[in-house]
Amino acid sequence: MTDFYIAGAGGAGREALDICVALGHEVTAFVDDVAAGQLVRGHVVCLPEEAAAGALYVVAIADADARVKVSRLLDELGLRAGKLIHPSAVIGPCTLAGDGLIVHANTTISSGAKIGVHCQVHYNATVGHDTELEDYVTVLPGANVAGNVLLETGVVVGSGAVVLQGRTVGAGASVGAGAVVTRDVIPGTVVVGSPAAQLLNPRR
Repeated sequence: MTDFYIAGAGGAGREALDICVALGHEVTAFVDDVAAGQLVRGHVVCLPEEAAAGALYVVAIADADARVKVSRLLDELGLRAGKLIHPSAVIGPCTLAGDGLIVHANTTISSGAKIGVHCQVHYNATVGHDTELEDYVTVLPGANVAGNVLLETGVVVGSGAVVLQGRTVGAGASVGAGAVVTRDVIPGTVVVGSPAAQLLNPRR
Protein backbone atom coordinates (compact mmCIF):
# COMPACT_ATOMS: atom_id res chain seq x y z
CA MET A 1 0.00 0.00 0.00
CA THR A 2 1.29 3.47 -0.92
CA ASP A 3 2.07 5.77 2.00
CA PHE A 4 -0.37 8.67 2.41
CA TYR A 5 0.37 11.94 4.19
CA ILE A 6 -1.84 14.82 5.29
CA ALA A 7 0.07 18.11 5.13
CA GLY A 8 -1.17 20.32 7.94
CA ALA A 9 -1.87 19.09 11.46
CA GLY A 10 -4.35 21.80 12.48
CA GLY A 11 -8.13 21.81 12.28
CA ALA A 12 -8.27 21.36 8.50
CA GLY A 13 -5.85 18.47 8.79
CA ARG A 14 -7.95 16.74 11.43
CA GLU A 15 -11.01 17.19 9.21
CA ALA A 16 -9.09 15.58 6.36
CA LEU A 17 -8.32 12.70 8.70
CA ASP A 18 -12.08 12.38 9.31
CA ILE A 19 -12.51 11.83 5.57
CA CYS A 20 -9.81 9.15 5.63
CA VAL A 21 -11.57 7.41 8.52
CA ALA A 22 -14.87 7.47 6.61
CA LEU A 23 -13.11 5.98 3.58
CA GLY A 24 -11.22 3.39 5.62
CA HIS A 25 -8.07 4.97 4.23
CA GLU A 26 -4.83 4.51 6.20
CA VAL A 27 -2.81 7.66 6.97
CA THR A 28 0.95 7.33 7.40
CA ALA A 29 1.53 10.64 9.19
CA PHE A 30 0.80 14.32 9.26
CA VAL A 31 3.38 16.66 7.71
CA ASP A 32 3.82 19.93 9.57
CA ASP A 33 7.14 21.63 10.33
CA VAL A 34 5.62 23.57 13.26
CA ALA A 35 4.07 20.55 15.01
CA ALA A 36 6.77 18.01 14.05
CA GLY A 37 7.38 15.41 16.73
CA GLN A 38 3.89 15.65 18.21
CA LEU A 39 1.07 13.13 18.03
CA VAL A 40 -2.25 14.26 16.54
CA ARG A 41 -5.13 11.82 17.03
CA GLY A 42 -2.67 8.99 17.31
CA HIS A 43 -0.69 9.92 14.20
CA VAL A 44 2.89 11.16 14.27
CA VAL A 45 3.67 14.57 12.80
CA CYS A 46 6.83 14.64 10.70
CA LEU A 47 8.88 17.21 8.83
CA PRO A 48 8.35 17.47 5.06
CA GLU A 49 11.78 16.02 4.33
CA GLU A 50 10.92 12.95 6.43
CA ALA A 51 8.01 11.99 4.17
CA ALA A 52 8.66 9.07 1.83
CA ALA A 53 9.37 9.93 -1.80
CA GLY A 54 6.73 8.46 -4.09
CA ALA A 55 4.02 8.67 -1.44
CA LEU A 56 0.69 10.40 -1.95
CA TYR A 57 -0.37 13.54 -0.07
CA VAL A 58 -3.06 16.17 0.28
CA VAL A 59 -2.54 19.66 1.70
CA ALA A 60 -5.20 20.24 4.34
CA ILE A 61 -4.48 23.91 4.99
CA ALA A 62 -7.21 26.51 4.49
CA ASP A 63 -4.91 29.34 3.37
CA ALA A 64 -4.38 29.17 -0.40
CA ASP A 65 -0.94 30.79 -0.35
CA ALA A 66 0.26 28.23 2.19
CA ARG A 67 -1.18 25.42 0.05
CA VAL A 68 0.84 26.64 -2.92
CA LYS A 69 4.06 26.72 -0.89
CA VAL A 70 3.57 23.33 0.77
CA SER A 71 2.39 21.51 -2.36
CA ARG A 72 5.36 22.76 -4.36
CA LEU A 73 7.74 21.68 -1.60
CA LEU A 74 6.27 18.19 -1.41
CA ASP A 75 6.34 17.87 -5.20
CA GLU A 76 10.03 18.82 -5.15
CA LEU A 77 10.62 16.14 -2.50
CA GLY A 78 9.19 13.51 -4.84
CA LEU A 79 5.71 13.05 -3.38
CA ARG A 80 2.55 12.97 -5.53
CA ALA A 81 -0.71 14.78 -4.88
CA GLY A 82 -3.70 12.50 -4.28
CA LYS A 83 -7.39 13.20 -3.66
CA LEU A 84 -9.74 12.87 -0.69
CA ILE A 85 -13.47 12.70 -1.40
CA HIS A 86 -15.86 11.89 1.44
CA PRO A 87 -18.15 8.94 0.64
CA SER A 88 -21.26 11.07 1.32
CA ALA A 89 -20.24 13.66 -1.29
CA VAL A 90 -22.08 13.68 -4.63
CA ILE A 91 -19.90 14.23 -7.71
CA GLY A 92 -21.86 14.67 -10.93
CA PRO A 93 -21.00 13.06 -14.25
CA CYS A 94 -18.48 14.62 -16.62
CA THR A 95 -16.79 16.44 -13.74
CA LEU A 96 -13.01 16.80 -14.04
CA ALA A 97 -11.12 16.94 -10.75
CA GLY A 98 -7.48 17.94 -10.36
CA ASP A 99 -4.93 16.37 -8.04
CA GLY A 100 -4.90 17.44 -4.41
CA LEU A 101 -8.68 17.88 -4.25
CA ILE A 102 -10.33 17.61 -0.82
CA VAL A 103 -14.13 17.23 -0.75
CA HIS A 104 -15.85 17.07 2.64
CA ALA A 105 -19.05 15.40 3.81
CA ASN A 106 -22.47 16.20 2.34
CA THR A 107 -21.17 18.31 -0.52
CA THR A 108 -22.53 18.30 -4.06
CA ILE A 109 -20.48 19.05 -7.15
CA SER A 110 -22.80 19.01 -10.13
CA SER A 111 -22.49 17.82 -13.70
CA GLY A 112 -19.72 19.10 -15.91
CA ALA A 113 -17.76 20.98 -13.25
CA LYS A 114 -14.04 21.48 -13.79
CA ILE A 115 -11.78 21.64 -10.74
CA GLY A 116 -8.09 22.55 -10.74
CA VAL A 117 -5.30 21.33 -8.46
CA HIS A 118 -5.32 21.55 -4.67
CA CYS A 119 -8.88 22.84 -4.32
CA GLN A 120 -11.05 22.34 -1.24
CA VAL A 121 -14.84 22.07 -1.10
CA HIS A 122 -15.95 21.94 2.53
CA TYR A 123 -18.94 20.25 4.16
CA ASN A 124 -22.48 21.09 3.05
CA ALA A 125 -21.22 23.25 0.15
CA THR A 126 -22.55 23.02 -3.40
CA VAL A 127 -20.90 23.68 -6.74
CA GLY A 128 -23.24 23.99 -9.73
CA HIS A 129 -23.15 22.55 -13.21
CA ASP A 130 -20.39 23.59 -15.61
CA THR A 131 -18.69 25.71 -12.96
CA GLU A 132 -14.91 26.00 -13.04
CA LEU A 133 -12.70 26.19 -9.99
CA GLU A 134 -9.18 27.08 -11.02
CA ASP A 135 -6.20 26.02 -8.87
CA TYR A 136 -6.08 26.45 -5.07
CA VAL A 137 -9.72 27.53 -4.72
CA THR A 138 -11.43 27.16 -1.32
CA VAL A 139 -15.22 26.83 -0.96
CA LEU A 140 -16.00 26.96 2.75
CA PRO A 141 -18.86 25.21 4.61
CA GLY A 142 -22.39 25.79 3.42
CA ALA A 143 -21.45 27.99 0.45
CA ASN A 144 -23.57 27.75 -2.70
CA VAL A 145 -21.73 28.32 -5.98
CA ALA A 146 -24.25 28.27 -8.83
CA GLY A 147 -23.86 26.96 -12.37
CA ASN A 148 -21.55 28.40 -15.03
CA VAL A 149 -19.49 30.28 -12.42
CA LEU A 150 -15.74 30.85 -12.76
CA LEU A 151 -13.70 30.96 -9.55
CA GLU A 152 -10.20 31.95 -10.58
CA THR A 153 -6.96 30.83 -8.90
CA GLY A 154 -6.77 31.26 -5.13
CA VAL A 155 -10.37 32.42 -4.62
CA VAL A 156 -11.98 31.89 -1.20
CA VAL A 157 -15.77 31.65 -0.95
CA GLY A 158 -16.79 32.12 2.68
CA SER A 159 -19.14 30.02 4.78
CA GLY A 160 -22.76 30.35 3.71
CA ALA A 161 -21.94 32.67 0.81
CA VAL A 162 -23.77 32.51 -2.53
CA VAL A 163 -22.26 33.12 -5.97
CA LEU A 164 -25.03 33.51 -8.52
CA GLN A 165 -25.21 31.94 -11.95
CA GLY A 166 -22.63 32.96 -14.51
CA ARG A 167 -20.52 35.21 -12.27
CA THR A 168 -16.70 35.37 -12.28
CA VAL A 169 -14.74 35.83 -9.08
CA GLY A 170 -11.26 37.09 -9.96
CA ALA A 171 -7.98 35.52 -8.88
CA GLY A 172 -7.11 35.92 -5.20
CA ALA A 173 -10.46 37.48 -4.30
CA SER A 174 -12.36 36.60 -1.13
CA VAL A 175 -16.13 36.40 -0.75
CA GLY A 176 -17.14 37.07 2.86
CA ALA A 177 -19.29 34.71 4.90
CA GLY A 178 -22.95 35.01 3.98
CA ALA A 179 -22.31 37.36 1.05
CA VAL A 180 -24.39 37.14 -2.12
CA VAL A 181 -22.36 37.74 -5.29
CA THR A 182 -24.64 39.21 -7.96
CA ARG A 183 -21.95 40.61 -10.27
CA ASP A 184 -18.36 39.81 -11.18
CA VAL A 185 -15.71 40.29 -8.48
CA ILE A 186 -12.45 42.11 -9.23
CA PRO A 187 -9.27 40.05 -8.68
CA GLY A 188 -7.62 40.48 -5.28
CA THR A 189 -10.58 42.19 -3.63
CA VAL A 190 -12.76 41.28 -0.65
CA VAL A 191 -16.54 41.49 -1.06
CA VAL A 192 -19.13 41.31 1.71
CA GLY A 193 -22.85 41.73 2.19
CA SER A 194 -25.97 41.19 0.10
CA PRO A 195 -25.63 42.14 -2.65
CA ALA A 196 -21.86 41.75 -2.24
CA ALA A 197 -19.85 44.96 -2.41
CA GLN A 198 -16.12 45.58 -2.20
CA LEU A 199 -14.73 46.05 1.30
CA LEU A 200 -12.42 49.05 1.32
CA ASN A 201 -9.07 48.76 3.14
CA PRO A 202 -9.67 45.19 4.36
CA ARG A 203 -7.55 43.99 7.24
CA ARG A 204 -5.10 41.28 6.28
